[in-house]
Amino acid sequence: MSAVTRVRMAYARIEATDRPEIWIDLRPRSEAEEEARGIDERVAAGERLPLAGRLFAVKGNIDVGGLPTTAGCPAYAYTPEVDAPVVARLRAVGAIVLGTTNLDQFATGLVGTRSPYGAVRGALDPDRVSGGSSSGSAVAVALGIVDFALGTDTAGSGRVPAAFNGIVGLKPTRGLVPTAGVVPACASLDCVTVFARTLPEAERVLAQMASPPGRDLPALPQRLPGPWRVAVPPTAQLGDLDEGWAQAYETAVERLVAAGAEVSTLDLTVFTEAAEMLYGGAFVAERYAAVGSFVDKLLSEGGAGLDPTVAGIITRSRDIPAHQVFADQERLDGLRARALAELGDADALLLPTAPGHPTLAEVAADPLGANARLGRFTNSTNLFDLAAVAVPAGPTPSGAPFGVMLIGRAFTDERLAHIARLLQPPLRIAVVGAHLSGQPLNPQLLSLGAELERTTTTAPVYRLYALSTTPPKPGLVHVGPEEGGAVETEVWRLPAEGLGRLLDALPRPMALGRVELADGSDVPGFLCEPAALEGAQDITDLGGWRAHLRAED
Repeated sequence: MSAVTRVRMAYARIEATDRPEIWIDLRPRSEAEEEARGIDERVAAGERLPLAGRLFAVKGNIDVGGLPTTAGCPAYAYTPEVDAPVVARLRAVGAIVLGTTNLDQFATGLVGTRSPYGAVRGALDPDRVSGGSSSGSAVAVALGIVDFALGTDTAGSGRVPAAFNGIVGLKPTRGLVPTAGVVPACASLDCVTVFARTLPEAERVLAQMASPPGRDLPALPQRLPGPWRVAVPPTAQLGDLDEGWAQAYETAVERLVAAGAEVSTLDLTVFTEAAEMLYGGAFVAERYAAVGSFVDKLLSEGGAGLDPTVAGIITRSRDIPAHQVFADQERLDGLRARALAELGDADALLLPTAPGHPTLAEVAADPLGANARLGRFTNSTNLFDLAAVAVPAGPTPSGAPFGVMLIGRAFTDERLAHIARLLQPPLRIAVVGAHLSGQPLNPQLLSLGAELERTTTTAPVYRLYALSTTPPKPGLVHVGPEEGGAVETEVWRLPAEGLGRLLDALPRPMALGRVELADGSDVPGFLCEPAALEGAQDITDLGGWRAHLRAED
């Protein structure tokens, strides 16, 4: 699919989803299309662009040349002439920025509601928060508007929104990705992060963003060959969790064991002690160092556009005495040594990404308390100089999305991603044509590790066409119950990374959408662009593609 087509589809998706709170500034469609045409021309000329035509969004505290950088505060806005290095690297290999996204103001929060641009609602449940501070970026990915998005993470902002919206969040080792051109929250702790719908997509993006380590690689514990070693705390140490979340976590542990990982027990106390220091200790003073004088000045002028909760957090940190910074740093050094000793030779620590998923009403009733709870497992990661990856881990017993994260020593990012693959539940995809069993493209599914789950039909709301293509292929189009019929369908299960590879090879006029099945459920499946129906033969009444092929013989 051409980059221009992808841009046009994205802007149509923006209009269809009607979620204006996701964005702070969108680029004009014509400008994005012009950039896309340039990408298509470069690819046609033989240039290798690893992210050609991939669309992305950028958190509003990261510079995009020509768009205002607001950090979620209109009065703070400035317009950079050039991209932040991390954005420039992605655009240089063919990725296209659509715009800047909403966030908890000055990247201070884990809820996604602390913004004068509006509270960003969850992608899967609009009554619940999206998670912050990288709220708009996560929802833009989850709703299928962009392929990936950039966030930042100081206390968990690149992971909590991933868990709440059913996507992947990579939080790299500090220093692996440049933070120049990023409005700091706590400059010594900040990381630029990646959101994507699949782990392979996120990894491809991180590979283009990363720099050679800017410091000496740490000495890692000597590792003997063998299975991945994953540390887990006793369930009782996880504290108060939402209903069903402890069970979902235990299921994730069981999935790792079934995949061959070796699980050991870890005392989580040192991690939760450090987590409380991020906002309860002197480290929050670095937020005042970043934007405190601006906040003070704006408050003196009436505070227009300031989120009161964020302003309170920043201004309260003004008076933290200098000696407390040194005392807390010494205490943190001791906690970090204990934490690394607890990890021992484990490759990763597995934790729920968050202890629960609050509603918008719950956060409004207790802004500080609800937010503090969300950082229980994420706050210590950057304080301890660790890497992390957050991934979906299947639903809770009630059907709500549930996410876990793997945390490991600095510069074990690739190792964490390998382990995370063991946690990814298989995805489903509905096929109606050349990918059916025995058809020419079915080996493509098999090569990706796919397994046939069942044969069924669509709900009677589709028309099936034999397209005028070479070779012939079917096109499935949703038309509604009055005009539609049922079409033979196979549902296949395949690894999440397999779906990403399948989509990369998807030719026009095919597109991925939701296909409603006869039992009322819906799964991802191949649909057809309506423009391709000109001259096509309607074969719906035959019941499916195989029946059409038999009729042609």
